Amino acid sequence: MTSEPGARATTQGTTQGTAQGTGAPGTGSTGTKAYRHARIAEALRREAVRSQTELAAHLAADGVAVTQATLSRDLVELGAVKVRDGEGGLVYALPAEGGDRTPRHGLSQEFLDARLARWCEELLVTAEASANLVVLRTPPGAAQFLASAIDHSVMPSLLGTIAGDDTVLVIARDPDGGQEIADRFLALARREPPEAQP
Repeated sequence: MTSEPGARATTQGTTQGTAQGTGAPGTGSTGTKAYRHARIAEALRREAVRSQTELAAHLAADGVAVTQATLSRDLVELGAVKVRDGEGGLVYALPAEGGDRTPRHGLSQEFLDARLARWCEELLVTAEASANLVVLRTPPGAAQFLASAIDHSVMPSLLGTIAGDDTVLVIARDPDGGQEIADRFLALARREPPEAQP
């Protein structure tokens, strides 16, 4: 399968790889920079990480060994900064996605689900399914925002997404699970499913 030039491939493994043991997101190798960055981002989203030593320990627990110099460079490349948490301590955080780039840390699942619902309501135009594939249409330039929100939500029924400019391809794990997922996205967007074709 090919996608539009400039399309960004994303996988559900970014957020679920640790829990399900699926390994690197889209690479199959834990030694790549992309995988290391994904694990750092995951740790900073889920935990209140106060130091590089603490972050290195989180990565080591995931089987990723990294030197202090490499970790410092990774944090700079990811745009990580220190912000105050709810208890007044300084923790690492990454810029949020989309228009709001305010750094956030330790995003709860409730926040991630609410963000997905908001993006669906604002960006989803149509959702159509065929077998285990769902095609989501968005306004031009918005597909990657929606795909990112899908990837960061925990939806075990999804295998992954591929985003172009105005189209997101969602792949379901169940060979016949596409329609259920399409209906779920339409419900999040508060849109009615299209009438069944005769």
